Amino acid sequence: MSGYFYIFFTIFFTVYGQLILKWRIEKFGDLPETIEKKIIFLTKILFDPWIFSGLLAAFIASFFWMAAMTKFELSYAYPFTALAYVFILLFSVFMLHESLNWYKAIGVLFIIAGIIIVSKGA
Repeated sequence: MSGYFYIFFTIFFTVYGQLILKWRIEKFGDLPETIEKKIIFLTKILFDPWIFSGLLAAFIASFFWMAAMTKFELSYAYPFTALAYVFILLFSVFMLHESLNWYKAIGVLFIIAGIIIVSKGA
């Protein structure tokens, strides 16, 4: 059961990190054109506490993923990470007011069906 705990937290921290990065980066505007301004822009973003927490979440997710790898075969565990896309899509619609259309909804259903099929084959 601890293996599923590790997969859950891999997905949780991945989703958190992606949502936070998108939310905060939008506050900074578009990436500048010149190399020098890009470096300054990206450095400024890096020191934003929320951005840093999103990057830290990705780092923490990697530790949970390594722990999950001690419990499952990669071919079994990896499809579960596709749930990150499902949760990111859902939360981005509600939190970031992004669009949801039939193609995305059907795609999510295919992802979920695929995870169910793969998990039964273990």
